[in-house]
Amino acid sequence: MNLYRSARAVAGASGDSVIDWQSAAEGAKAATDPGSLELEPGEREAYARDVREARTAVRSVSGAEFDVPDTVEIQNRHHWIDANVETFERVMGALETPAGAFPGVARTINTGTMTVLLAFLGRNVLGQYDPLLLADTPAEDHALYFVRPNIHKAADALEVDSDRFRRWIAFHEVTHAAEFGAAPWLSEHLEERMRDGIADLSTGSFNKAAFTDLDAAMTVVEGYAELLMDHAFDDEYEDLRRKLDARRQGRSPLQKLFRRLLGLGLKERQYERGKNFFEHVVAVRDVETASRVWDRPENLPTQDELDSPGLWIRRMGR
Repeated sequence: MNLYRSARAVAGASGDSVIDWQSAAEGAKAATDPGSLELEPGEREAYARDVREARTAVRSVSGAEFDVPDTVEIQNRHHWIDANVETFERVMGALETPAGAFPGVARTINTGTMTVLLAFLGRNVLGQYDPLLLADTPAEDHALYFVRPNIHKAADALEVDSDRFRRWIAFHEVTHAAEFGAAPWLSEHLEERMRDGIADLSTGSFNKAAFTDLDAAMTVVEGYAELLMDHAFDDEYEDLRRKLDARRQGRSPLQKLFRRLLGLGLKERQYERGKNFFEHVVAVRDVETASRVWDRPENLPTQDELDSPGLWIRRMGR
């Protein structure tokens, strides 16, 4: 890790956009140890096997027709930063050029903020299903990433078997592939709300409806993934969940602050809220009923229905 090179990259931010994305990526990588990609014998095949078997199990449980991405990458932290800086740039592309007397200063501050965000996430993300939102590629293009150094580091910290932990991560990410495969409209639904929300932010206003809809949709995405995990994973994993939760609680105040600033606390709230919603639906009805959320955008639960699943069940009827 070279903080001097990171700071120099940020200080050299230039261009006409709100953020100098190349400088942000360079700064994040300079501040982050890439980690090892020296795969053990058979490890690459083990990743591929986990993904294939997760696909088979999730298909069986969900009844959804989907496939896993052609792009399945075992990455180090720098690879993850490079892959995701493009996503951030697409998502935030609607923001206007910084105004005011010192646009260069604003650009440097924004670039520094993004550098910190990318570096923190690059050191913590374990796996990622990337639907490539807002990409100029066909809707069926998507990708699956495993950040090997982070997976091994987390498995060691949690004192769990790394092969079992890797398999658990693979199943979780494949459940997200199932969701987007079951709902071809989901990418466009999320993209529209992201565009609307960010476009309004660039003019100084806040589109509450767009972000409320986005929050509800992402709550469903996180909750349904956990529902599939409960039924598809071929091993008990409560100990993994318990240890991860304990690890979150034991983070330093600075780490907790970073997670709040980056919105990761929101994702954990979405997970809990979505999990509770689907547990109630399955207890009252079944997995087939729960899967109706993907039939069409109108079937997504509202904010009120997420907190009172009975309302959604009644709206769906039989």
